[in-house]
Amino acid sequence: MVKNLSRNENCCIESDHRISYYQSKGYRVPSRRLILNDKQIRGIRDSGRVNTQVLDYIGERIHVGMSTLEIDQIVHEETIRLGGIPATLGYNGYPRSLCTSLNSQVCHGIPSAKQIIKDGDLINIDVSTNLGGYFSDSARVFQVGIKSASRQELIKISKACLEVGLSSVVPWTSMRTIGRSIYEYAKERGYSIATSIGGHGIGMKFHEEPFVSYDRQGTDMLLVPGMVFTIEPAVNAGGGEVYEDRQNNWTIYTSDGKDSAQWEVTVLVTEKGYEILAY
Repeated sequence: MVKNLSRNENCCIESDHRISYYQSKGYRVPSRRLILNDKQIRGIRDSGRVNTQVLDYIGERIHVGMSTLEIDQIVHEETIRLGGIPATLGYNGYPRSLCTSLNSQVCHGIPSAKQIIKDGDLINIDVSTNLGGYFSDSARVFQVGIKSASRQELIKISKACLEVGLSSVVPWTSMRTIGRSIYEYAKERGYSIATSIGGHGIGMKFHEEPFVSYDRQGTDMLLVPGMVFTIEPAVNAGGGEVYEDRQNNWTIYTSDGKDSAQWEVTVLVTEKGYEILAY
């Protein structure tokens, strides 16, 4: 008696054959555990829906004079209300429910009662959600209060870099194209990409392979339908060099003190291209 295979099983067999073919041609291929099934993708999609709703919620409430700790409290309460858990809270000792990075802070800014948002500040709101063991992650950039032309242009270019990266998510091609296209787009417009800052695999874990690099080389891995990772280039107004705060061992700053802006999405590689799971 021949067992009738499900559509998912048939897709897995076809995908495995294609992976073996590309591997024989010298491509670096993802491990099988990085290629997620329909159930896992549905779980991440639901997590991403909560993550996006939380970002929508806090984005409407940011204002001059509030502390970044207030933002943290709002995000924590809204995530819990929607049934999720803030994924950053307690992750490798991180003390808050999101990251809030201002002006020359590239990423991993820790919310504080002492950090008050001033008129014209640039702030990155980076939210991550664990919903029933499925993880999602996304970030947006805001300028609060008075808008300046230079910071608005940085926001525009950083979002365009994200979109350029997304357009490079093509199944059965190399992930390198994502990083290279982002790097060149920023460079041609007089901006730089923060060094050593990249995206990451996500879904069943908060952070895992692959590391998504945005330098001239990019990340050498085959893009296979079912892979889920973040695209999150940090675009600097000045040079790409950064450093880590030695006091908290988390926050990353631009070395030259100039502004940085970072948008982030969680993206699924599909048979036809990609699907954004968290924005």
